[in-house]
Formats: sequence, C-alpha cells, structure tokens
Amino acid sequence: MATDSPKKTREERLAEKLRENLRRRKAQARQIDSSDTESLSKPVDQS
Repeated sequence: MATDSPKKTREERLAEKLRENLRRRKAQARQIDSSDTESLSKPVDQS
C-alpha cells in the first residue's frame, strides 16, 4: 500500500482510504447484524 505510485494526489489517497473504511465498516455491520439475529432467534431458558 505504501509503495503505490508516488504520483497519487491527496484526493485519490483519501478516496482510497474512504473506500477501505466503508468496506471494513460494512463487514463489521454484517457481522454484528448476523450475531444479533442469531441471539434473537434463540430463546433464553431462564429456569
């Protein structure tokens, strides 16, 4: 990543970082969402 072409503009670097961040956040949201639905679908036995 750090050895990409030195001609990248600041805007290009920022856009790339934003895309990486968005992908990471979407993956985290999917993981959290799937774990929430699993925990909601399993009834808790409180006896």
